[in-house]
Amino acid sequence: MTCLVLACGDAPIPPRLAELATVTAPAVPAKPDFDELLPRLDELGERSTSAPRLIVVGEDAALAAALTRLMRSERLSVELAYVTATRTAATRLYRLPTGSPAADLAVLGQAAPLPLVRDDSGTALVGLASITGPEGGELVGETYADSTRLFSGTVRSVRVAPTLEAPGVRATVGRGWGFLGPRWTSARAVQTGSTAAVVTRDGVTTPRSLKRCSFYRHPQDWLLVR
Repeated sequence: MTCLVLACGDAPIPPRLAELATVTAPAVPAKPDFDELLPRLDELGERSTSAPRLIVVGEDAALAAALTRLMRSERLSVELAYVTATRTAATRLYRLPTGSPAADLAVLGQAAPLPLVRDDSGTALVGLASITGPEGGELVGETYADSTRLFSGTVRSVRVAPTLEAPGVRATVGRGWGFLGPRWTSARAVQTGSTAAVVTRDGVTTPRSLKRCSFYRHPQDWLLVR
């Protein structure tokens, strides 16, 4: 197995990974942080008959940043493993362990293909996105999941998440503060138009409001160690 660890922010590195080659980065890595890392992954792949594996240690935003760079650089043959200390939207979605068990899985587990969900800015979504109005206020506009209209008017929020199988993405509308569970609608694409929408993807909020935002399944899958 050819593994490289990407340690993001101050996330603790389990002892299982301490002897592996490691690259450090901020909590949310940006493009320059991958300038050294991606060529090293290429070298690992050239020296081995198995696919290179990138082990991301951090939060959902770090995993999403790594997947985004692999997608944009056409390196989706690289296997991704995820190690985080606490439960997150992504660990719940993909049924991943945390802490030391996650490190064991990252090294010993097998990678499997999953639908890759991205938005119209070319950013991957690994766990959960929420769409609200400015400063967390009500969202005014409409949302469609494929041809199904989820709402038109005013709602509290829209949540979007990947799915484990086709069609690839799902969405639910928050209309109030009741106790009923969310009703999800699956689709290949979820599109929202609004007077002012604020999008938070995997914990990272857009710096300005948007008139439109879309999440949809990328033509290629990604490889996650599960």
